[in-house]
Amino acid sequence: MDWYPWSDEAFKLASRLKRPVLLSVGYSTCHWCHVMEEESFEDLEIADFLNANFVAIKVDREERPDIDSVYMSAAQALSGSGGWPMTVFMTANREPFYAGTYFPPRDGERGGRPGFLGVLGEIKSAYADRPDEVVELAKRIVGQIRAELSPTPSVGVLDGTVLLEALNTYRTAFDVRYAGLKRRTKFPSSLPIRLLHRVQRRNPDQWTQGMALRTLEAMRKGGLYDHVAGGFHRYTVDQSWSVPHFEKMLYDNALLVPAYVESWQMNQVLEHRALALDVLEYVMREMTSDGGSFYSATDADSEGEEGRFFVWTREAVRQAVGPELAEFAISSFGLEGDPNFESESWVLRRDDDPLKLSRERGVDLEVIVAELAQIRRALYAARLKREPPLRDEKRLMAWNGLMISAFAFAGASFQEPELVQVAAHAADDFLKHGIAEGRAARYLKRDPASGSTRAHGRALLDDYSFFIAGLLDLFETSGERRWLESALVLQEQLDTYFADADAGGYWMTPSDGEALLVREKPSRDGALPSGNSIAARNLQRLFLLTHQAEFQQAAEMALRAFSDLVEEDPGAYGVLLEAVDFAVDTPKEIVIVSPNHTAQAERFQQHFGESYVPNRMFISVSEEAARALEDLVPLLKHKRALGGSTTAYVCEKRVCEAPTQDPAAFRSSLEQTPRPLGKAPAENPRPEP
Repeated sequence: MDWYPWSDEAFKLASRLKRPVLLSVGYSTCHWCHVMEEESFEDLEIADFLNANFVAIKVDREERPDIDSVYMSAAQALSGSGGWPMTVFMTANREPFYAGTYFPPRDGERGGRPGFLGVLGEIKSAYADRPDEVVELAKRIVGQIRAELSPTPSVGVLDGTVLLEALNTYRTAFDVRYAGLKRRTKFPSSLPIRLLHRVQRRNPDQWTQGMALRTLEAMRKGGLYDHVAGGFHRYTVDQSWSVPHFEKMLYDNALLVPAYVESWQMNQVLEHRALALDVLEYVMREMTSDGGSFYSATDADSEGEEGRFFVWTREAVRQAVGPELAEFAISSFGLEGDPNFESESWVLRRDDDPLKLSRERGVDLEVIVAELAQIRRALYAARLKREPPLRDEKRLMAWNGLMISAFAFAGASFQEPELVQVAAHAADDFLKHGIAEGRAARYLKRDPASGSTRAHGRALLDDYSFFIAGLLDLFETSGERRWLESALVLQEQLDTYFADADAGGYWMTPSDGEALLVREKPSRDGALPSGNSIAARNLQRLFLLTHQAEFQQAAEMALRAFSDLVEEDPGAYGVLLEAVDFAVDTPKEIVIVSPNHTAQAERFQQHFGESYVPNRMFISVSEEAARALEDLVPLLKHKRALGGSTTAYVCEKRVCEAPTQDPAAFRSSLEQTPRPLGKAPAENPRPEP
């Protein structure tokens, strides 16, 4: 196959040869991308036909999400669905006219899907024999994607009722039997757990709590989670969260850690604390580069088979753990019933927690915990002997920002300073290697020839907004000036090159970047939050920290810019609604000041970490550091450790309660009941927690 990169050269060649363009978009850990590569693109007859009649372009969606988003919108408009590999045919003017996802090589293979070779023949004929029809269709599709990706801005004001409308959407779609939403496949991002936590905080309700808790439990116990090494897979192919598509994406794990931390804060579920730590341990062990930043993903396939690395037979478990623990391992890891993966293999589950197993077996809890740990170590050691899946060692700025937030948030909540250090090392790696000539890069990768880290691509909205959020979390966790300064520098770049100064919000691509068919202004959440959702939250937080009015104004404009879209379909904007919740709340401004060291602040920090306070700014510093930060954080002026003892200040709208040196009184201030959003709907059966 003669593949071209996305480039003017490729489209000029297509124009000169009067050929259609094939755009294939995928990513390195995509199972069906590998299948189509092997079955179709490496088939000599198909490759020869493509080379003779098309100009073929291959794009990695993780390197160029801007291209992926534009043409995914086209694929959905043309075919009614989307996914990867994404297969799009377009004119030499880059206008799409036919699209699909995976195609088997020939008709009759893999069921009723049309064969790729036949599709290529039909596309070639249509492009040559009916060019006017092709051009007309392409222009109509371009009009549709422009309307979708760059909609008319609105100027409405969102209030708390839209959160309740979203809640009712989730309640209607909730899967009472299996948790999550009623879908044939289950993605962890489909139900915005952190938004449910926010609504539960304001409007306590068993329904809301049950949706969040049951979904977190289903993901924790089922096959979505890797019970041997830790970490979540991308999604499950069934409704019961049993059999995953075995890719592991950095972003899924980064987004799920804070959800479990918050559940621990709200519900005191100790297993959720343990799971968050387990995910982070997996990331440190298997997904962290020598420089400290995080790799992107691992594949579903190894030895040419999906899931081979992860699944088990009973005999393999017996051999791994030995005869004394074999039957306990088989029963406690879900291998007692019929195989759930192919004919003789199981994806492991952990439906019973140690306390339940202890009661059922009449064995001390400490013994059960030790035996489960021993089984897990043995399974891990046995699995290390298998051929591992491919690891994608790109270190994407956006996804690293999410994981930096996860480590910093968990570290602060659990009083685990080493987790904060992991976040700091990752941020340092990007700030050292990923910023050049005043601009940020899209990703870092090790150069195999020199062994050095190289920056690639130009950062997009997600890169800036997610990474700024990570830096703000690091600043609040550590009180180190450099993180806030770096966040402000990156925010200035974002405002300069991405902001829509007239209508509010941010474009996905910079003003001096490549002009695609449409300049997208993303708003809806998918597997990843919208860059605009995180950007709006960053602006709110920056205003609380700096008191610079332009941040508050930009945050308000961003919410107004998408208000019509949110009102039409509030369930699709869960993360943006977190920013709405912030806007309609009265955020707390929390400062802890210690004498010239911070050891005395630990009890205050512990109370803060154990409390669920989503809408706030927080900083814990020594008196010396407070004075040094006054120019950046005005609230720190006159904040001192009174009488030489650690002192906490809890403020709202820059008006502070009486300072306290009593940790219990401080915690009581944090846990004041917030103003409710209104009366939550009461229909539908309640999912028990």
